[in-house]
This record gives sequence, C-alpha cells and structure tokens, in this order.
Amino acid sequence: MRSGIRRAGRDDATARAIGPRRVVAVIGAWAVVAGALAPHAFADDVAPKQWYLAAMHASDMWKVSTGKGIKVAVVDSGVNPDTASLKGQVLTGEAPKAASYGATKDYDGHGTTMAELIAGTGKAGGLKGLAPDAKIIPFRIAYDSWKDEAEKKLTQSAAAAIRAAADSDAKIINLSFGGAGSRSEDADAVKYALSKGKLLFAATGNDGATNDFYRDFPAAYPGVVGVSAADESGTVTHFSQAGDYIDLASPGQNVPAWCDTTFTSYCDGRGTSQASAIASASAALIWSAHPSWTADQVLRTMIDTAGRSWDKDKPSKYLGYGLIRPRLVLEKPGIDPGPAGVDPVSLEHGGSAATPAVPSSPASPARGPVAGGKEQGGGNTPWAIGGVAAGLVAIGAGVFAAIRTRRRSAHPHA
Repeated sequence: MRSGIRRAGRDDATARAIGPRRVVAVIGAWAVVAGALAPHAFADDVAPKQWYLAAMHASDMWKVSTGKGIKVAVVDSGVNPDTASLKGQVLTGEAPKAASYGATKDYDGHGTTMAELIAGTGKAGGLKGLAPDAKIIPFRIAYDSWKDEAEKKLTQSAAAAIRAAADSDAKIINLSFGGAGSRSEDADAVKYALSKGKLLFAATGNDGATNDFYRDFPAAYPGVVGVSAADESGTVTHFSQAGDYIDLASPGQNVPAWCDTTFTSYCDGRGTSQASAIASASAALIWSAHPSWTADQVLRTMIDTAGRSWDKDKPSKYLGYGLIRPRLVLEKPGIDPGPAGVDPVSLEHGGSAATPAVPSSPASPARGPVAGGKEQGGGNTPWAIGGVAAGLVAIGAGVFAAIRTRRRSAHPHA
C-alpha cells in the first residue's frame, strides 16, 4: 500500500461541462482513460441509475433485512454526515479522537459515496444504500491525489485507520482504496482486524484495461475479500483487475457517485470501489438477519450462493467465486452457515474443519488467501468469454437476483 494510497472509485477521467457550471473531476491514480462523469439532475435521475437495486431484488430483501444493528467502518477520504441521504446514518463519536481526525470532512467525495452506497436512506433524491438501516463509522486516510500537505500530516495512515476500525463496534470494514506495494504495518493491521472478528472487503483496482494481473493491496492481503466489478449483464468490466486475489464480484458499472466536494450533484461512476461498498452492504444485510454468525459464516454463505458456472474449487481470476447474491441467503432462514471458527476458503481447498489452514484466535479466526484458477465449464449458469484481450467473463443476465442455484457442497460462502 505504499505511502501514497490510491482510491478505486469513480474511475473518472474527464468531466463534462453543464451550462455555466463545470463539474470538477478529481483524477485518481486508478483512473481509466475514457471514463467520463456525466452529471444528473439531483432528485430525478439518481434512483433509476441504481440499476443494481432492482437487479438484486433489494425491495424483496428489505422485507427480511435492512442491515439494522450492523455498523460498517468506511476507511476512505472521509464521510460527509450532512448529505440528505446520510443524516442520522453516520456515527461520528464512535472512533477515538486520535483515530478519526477529519473523518467527517470528505476532501474528495469518494468516501461519502461509499457510505451512501452502503447505508444511504435515499432521502431528498440521494443515493439509496443496499443496507439502509446499517450505520457508518468513518475513518479518513490520505490519497495520492490530495494536495493539502498540512492536512495529510494530521491524517492517519491506512494501517492506523484499519486498527482503529478493528477496535470499533463495526463488524464490517470497507476498504475502497489500494496501492501496488505491500507493507508490513498494513499487513499486520489487517491481521489484527481479522483477529477481532471483522469482515474486510476491498476494491481490487481499476487498471484491468492495461494490466490485468496487477496485484493490489489491501485487497491482496490474506483474509481480505477482494471484490471485482461487474455490469448489469453479469460481465466483468474492462477496467476491473484480474488475478488470484479476486474473491467475489459485485455491481460496479454505471453506479452513481458524488461529482465533487460541493455535494450538489451525482455523476455516472464506475469502479471496484463501488463494487466493494455494495458487497459490504450485502454482508450487512446477511449479518443483520443472522446476528449470531461469525465473519467466516457470513462470507461462507456469500460464496456458496454466488452466481458462477465454473467449479467452486477453481475460482475465476476475473470474478472469483462469482457474483454476490445475498437474496439467496436471506430467503432461506435455515441456511447452514457451516462452522463458526473455520476459514471457509481453506476448507474449500482441502482444509479441515478441525484444523484450519490459517492459525487463528479462538474468538475470531483469520481467513487465508484465495487460490486462483481458470474459468471452468459446467454448472447451470451460462457464461462466456467475451474477449481474451479484455478478459470479459459473462455470467448472464439476472444472475444477481437468481432464486435458485445448484450447490456443489454444503453452503460454503455466498
């Protein structure tokens, strides 16, 4: 994760002028050329742009769970608690002062977008979160693109933020940022969070169009759930990075995002950041419905119900174990989550329930790395390679909301 941290969010390259007002696009280190941000009318256009809510049958899921009782730590550029969609949703006093400097002052707009995608209420035309009754605990870190050196010095490191999030009451930690390098302090912070029983989701990067096999951190750390981005058809996006650190895929194409820090309009956005946030919200729905489960059990049901057409023990380098489908977990109140203290990924790869592959504390075992693999034929969900160069893997329309899928083993991850 180096000293300079890069966000994996809007995937913006340019902004289009609207009348006399020009939208300022913050160009991140992960920006993909030709990814323009197009402003919307604030109240009228945002809800229809959230295509994934209908695709995932969110209204049906909300009859079972809305994420109530679950707190999600958003480690990002800060979270503005005063947007219409986040009023009352951000717990500003739950992190120690030393660990939350500037957490409610978003210097980029990115962190606020992630928070709204997770727990936004949708009020006054704002973004509706997939887990609208979950709560957000904000933590701010500095990105490469941030030019305020004085503020950077006062803003905590990614490692410190992850540790602080681990010490909070948040069950889920969303990490929609990343960098090329691995640092021991960051790896140790992740291990600490896992030892505290947290479930960590991270963006896997937006450089897929130029470098499919660029491993990004923190997504590539053992125990972190790396999330790639898919579009409405269930096809991995051209910008989403590939590799053996991809665990799950989530909606990440044409997902609205705040245009800038004026918080006056949303723009068309895309990125593995959005995908990570929506995956975090999905976990919040599941955990709220099953509060006695552990992080491993939540993750196990997510992987088991994921949309895929390949063998589960040979995860795709583009979509991991497949597309998230939390509805399949929520519609079965008696679903078997498996053992509480076993790394679900190691179990799928020959680990033993009695002897987890990764040493862990008795209270909250850590999860190990995911083994990569090529796409395999078979299964009951159609898929196709859309182009070797682009690495497009499709799982077919309707996969986010599919009602049934044949399971190859007893409920390991959804």
